[in-house]
Amino acid sequence: MEKRTGNDGYLILDGGMGTMLQSAGLAGGQRPETLSVTEAEKITAIHRAYLDAGAQVVYTNTFGANGLKAEGCGYSVQELVTASVRAARAAAPTGSARVALDIGPLGELLEPVGTLSFEEAYELFAEMVRPGAAAGADLVVIETMTDLYEVKAAVLAAKENCALPVWVSMTFEESGRTFTGCSVEAMAATLEGLGADAVGINCSLGPVEILPIAKRLCAATNLPVFIKPNAGLPDPESGSYDITPEQFCAQMEPYLELGVFALGGCCGTTPEYIRRLAALCGGRVPAARQPVEASVVCTPTLVQQVEGLTVVGERINPTGKKLFKQALLDGNMDYILTQALSQKEAGAQILDVNVGLPGIDEPAMMEQVVKSLQTVSDLPLQLDSSDPEALRRGLRVYNGKPIVNSVNGEQKVLDAVLPLCKKYGAAVVGLTLDGNGIPMKAEQRFAVAEKIVSACEAAGIPRRDIYIDCLTLTASAQQKEVAETLAAIRMVKERLGVRTVLGVSNISFGLPNRELLNHSFLTMAAAAGLDLAIINPNVTSMMDAVRAADVLLARDKKAGRYLVAYANAAPAPLAAAKREMTIEDAIYRGFKAEARQCTQELLLKMGELRLVNERLIPALDAVGAEFEAGKLFLPQLLQAASAAQAAFEVVKLSIASKGRPPVSKGKILVATVKGDIHDIGKNIVKVILENYGYDVIDLGRDVAAERVVKTAQEQGIRLVGLSALMTTTLASMEQTIRLLREAAVDCRVFVGGAVLTPGYAKRIGADYYAKDAKQAVDIAKEVLG
Repeated sequence: MEKRTGNDGYLILDGGMGTMLQSAGLAGGQRPETLSVTEAEKITAIHRAYLDAGAQVVYTNTFGANGLKAEGCGYSVQELVTASVRAARAAAPTGSARVALDIGPLGELLEPVGTLSFEEAYELFAEMVRPGAAAGADLVVIETMTDLYEVKAAVLAAKENCALPVWVSMTFEESGRTFTGCSVEAMAATLEGLGADAVGINCSLGPVEILPIAKRLCAATNLPVFIKPNAGLPDPESGSYDITPEQFCAQMEPYLELGVFALGGCCGTTPEYIRRLAALCGGRVPAARQPVEASVVCTPTLVQQVEGLTVVGERINPTGKKLFKQALLDGNMDYILTQALSQKEAGAQILDVNVGLPGIDEPAMMEQVVKSLQTVSDLPLQLDSSDPEALRRGLRVYNGKPIVNSVNGEQKVLDAVLPLCKKYGAAVVGLTLDGNGIPMKAEQRFAVAEKIVSACEAAGIPRRDIYIDCLTLTASAQQKEVAETLAAIRMVKERLGVRTVLGVSNISFGLPNRELLNHSFLTMAAAAGLDLAIINPNVTSMMDAVRAADVLLARDKKAGRYLVAYANAAPAPLAAAKREMTIEDAIYRGFKAEARQCTQELLLKMGELRLVNERLIPALDAVGAEFEAGKLFLPQLLQAASAAQAAFEVVKLSIASKGRPPVSKGKILVATVKGDIHDIGKNIVKVILENYGYDVIDLGRDVAAERVVKTAQEQGIRLVGLSALMTTTLASMEQTIRLLREAAVDCRVFVGGAVLTPGYAKRIGADYYAKDAKQAVDIAKEVLG
C-alpha cells in the first residue's frame, strides 16, 4: 500500500458481492466464483456499480475460489482467479481504481483442532495468490477470517508468492473474539509482526456492534485500519439485513473519529450504501491516532504485555535436567507438556523453549515441541536456540507473536537470525556478548547492546520488541561482575530505552542454598530495571519476590496483582508435591495419553457405564460450562473432546473384551444442506457429540434432502442436525425438514449456522436451534438421554 499522509481522504471500499449476486438471481447451491467464467459481464457490472457509487477499491469474485471449496465446480483455481481479476479489471482499468484479490477462509480447521496442516493451508492460499498477481490485481485482501493460524498461512502465502500489498480483516463476535477465541489485540500484534500492510474488521456484525471492537483495534496497532460492516444483522426470513442505507450511513459516522483510513460494506450493502458512505466521507481526512508503544507477545487467546516484572518459565530446557534430556531423546512430549502446564499454574507468563541436545534433530524437535505446546497451553513462547534452522521451523508453525532468544553481538549471528525475526514478527532477545566472549565491564556490555539495537532497527524491528540480556554470571566465580550486570541493566534502560531480560538462576550456580541467592539477586535486578525474569516459577520464594518487587517499584498499580495473590489467605506453596493427575485433569488439559492411563486405572475400580456417567461425561460438562462462560475457547474445547475420545476408546475396548455390545447413547445424523459447502460448524458439532458417547452419522456437505430422509429411515435416526452458512441455502434446509415430516420420520431436528436465528429455526419447522456445539450436546441429552 502506498504511504498515505494526514491530508489524504478516506479510501472507499466496495460492498457485498454475494448480496448483489443473490439479487441478480444466483441459484441456490451455485458457486458464485464460476460466474466469473460463465457470465463475466455480470460480475463486471457489479464492480462497475460500486465504482459508480464512489468505491475506489473493488474485491474480486474469488472469496471461495480455493482448491477445497472449488473442488468439483468444473474449473481450476487458476481459471477462476484469472477470470475474476479480469472481470474486475474490466470495470476498473489500471490507474482508475484498485482491484483487490479477495481471499476468504478455506472452510476447514487447521491442526491441531482440525485435520488440515499449516503447509497444506499455505499451498491452497498460494495457489490463489500466484494467478491473481499475474492477472493484474493491485493488492491482496484476506478477509472474513476467524482462525489466526489460518491467517498466518494466508499472509505468508501472499508475501512469499507476490510483491503486492496485503490487507487482512477478521470477523469477530460482539465479545471482541472470533469463534476460535482469537482476540482483536492478538490479531493486531501478530499481523503487525508478519508485515501486513493494513488490518481490519469485516462481516458478522453491523456498524454499531463492530464500533467498540474497532476502537480496540485502533488502540492496539500502528497499522492502517479499515472496516467493512454488514448492513446490520441478518434476517433469514426475508433474506436481507435490518438497516437501511440511511441508517447504515448514520451508524458509520462515529468511525470518522477513530482514525481508520478506509471504509466500506460487507453482507447486505448494495451500491446505495456505498454511495451514501462516500458522501459522508467526502472532503474529510482520517483523525490522527496515538502511536502504540506497548511491548506485547501473544497467542491467539492470550496477549501478554511486558510491563512490570514478567516471568519467563525456564523449565523447558535440557541444561542440567536429566529427566528433560531423556524426554527429548525419547520424544516424550507428555513430559514436556507437563512442564509447561506446571509452570503456567505456578504463574509463568511466557515459556522459554530450548530443545538443543546432541543426538537429536533440533529443527524437527523445535517444530514438534512448538506444535505440541500450542495444543495444551495458551502462554506465549520464547524460542531459544543457536540454530537458525531450528528457529525458522519453530517460528513458521508458531501461532501468534513469539520471542526469539537469542542473538548476540556477532555480525554473522545478527545476519542469520534478525531476518527470521522480522519475517515472522518475533520480538528479539539480544545477549551482550560477541566473538570475544562476555565483557566484564558494564560499559562494554552496553556497547554490544547498542550494536544489537542498531542492527535490529536496521532490520525493521522496533525498539518496543527488543529485549537486552545483560547476562548473569555466577557469583561463585565472578563475584565482582554481579554489580556490573546490574549497572549494565540501568545503562541499557536509561540510554537505549529498551526492555531487559536475565536468566536469574545462573547467579547461584555452584553455591549452596541457591534459592536464597536467586531470590535476592532477582530483587536487586528488579530495582535496576529488569523487565523479563527467566526463572523457575515453581519456586515459591521467586514468585513472592516478583510480586513484592512490582508493588514496591510501583509497577503493580494499587497492588492489584499482589492483592489477588495474597489478600484472602496465605498463598498455597507453589512448589507443593505434585498430586496425581485425575481423569478430569487429563480431559480439561487435553492430554490423551494421561486420559487413557487414568481410564485404565479407573476400570479396575468401577464398571464401564459408571465410569462414563460419573466421570467422563461430568468432566466434559465442566469444560463445556467454561466454554459457555467464555473462560475457554474452541481450541481448548476440541482438545478436551479429543482427550475424552481417547478415554472412550479404552472403555469400548474393555466392553468388547467382555463380549458385550458397544456402549452408545444413540445415533445422530448430521449434514450440511444441499447447495452449501461450508461444514466447519457441522464438523465441530460431530466431534463434540461423539465424545459424549453418541454415534454420529455424518453425510458431509451439499447433501440432498432426499438422502437425509432415506438415511434417517434406514438407520432409525431419532435426532437430525442440519447446518447452513449461506442465506441462499436456507430454502434447502426448510425443504429437508419438510420432507422428513412428510415421510413421517420419527425424529427431532436441530439446526445451526451463522445466518440462523431461533425464530427462523422455529418457522421452518425445526425443533431446536443450536448456537454452538455445546448446545447441540444439550439437545442430544434432552432427546436421547
